[in-house]
Amino acid sequence: MELDPDTFDTLVNDVFEALPEEVTEGLENVAIAIEDLPEDGSLDLLGLYHGVDLTERGQYGFGEMPDLISLYRLPLLNFCEDEEDLREQVRITLVHEIGHYYGIDDEELHRLGWG
Repeated sequence: MELDPDTFDTLVNDVFEALPEEVTEGLENVAIAIEDLPEDGSLDLLGLYHGVDLTERGQYGFGEMPDLISLYRLPLLNFCEDEEDLREQVRITLVHEIGHYYGIDDEELHRLGWG
């Protein structure tokens, strides 16, 4: 599947805005970045949470850099058949990485159906 970067950004924004409030209401000091590829250049990784999850934080809020959720455009496009599929996979990936922000590990995310 192909989609130019600007259209992809708009799609990600639309998907994020449509997420349920219970998923997004606790997000604080988190940036979402769209990158073409992960550092290793692979097409296997769709997204990644960079930061300290809420369950591991001590004091917070004193000028720390924001945590970061990276979405990888080319792997997502490679993984999906069409725009409907892409929207669903972006949703799944966002919820999965937001889950890591809240301290939910991969095993629990899969059990919950979030990735």
